[in-house]
Amino acid sequence: MSMMTTESILAEMEACKQNCIECQTTCIDTIKYCKNQNGRYMDMSMMSMMRDCAEMCMMCVNMINDGSEFMGNTCSLCAQICDRTAIACEQMSGDATMMFCAAICRKCAESCHKMGLNSASYFRRSSLVTEDALLSS
Repeated sequence: MSMMTTESILAEMEACKQNCIECQTTCIDTIKYCKNQNGRYMDMSMMSMMRDCAEMCMMCVNMINDGSEFMGNTCSLCAQICDRTAIACEQMSGDATMMFCAAICRKCAESCHKMGLNSASYFRRSSLVTEDALLSS
């Protein structure tokens, strides 16, 4: 099994962060969209799932930024939530906004899944984050 280089790990972490930010924003926008559909899409369990997905995505970004040792587990859970959210959104296959949200969730799930799988090869907190960075947050 080949070890990933520091550069490739950092690039993958950055890509995952960007996908999480995009997914978080898209889920929040889609919740707003659903609320404006005159009750058509007021499925509370689906909207709760989108909210959970948005929250989990932001937690992933924070864990990556902090170089947390729990980053891998967090990313794995995020991937599961993103997948479930995508499935929920895909139930409304006739709606372009819902399908867009599903696609972004799928992309984020894939990225987070990779991060979860590779977390064993990631460095521990000390080599990724300086003490100054932790103190400044």
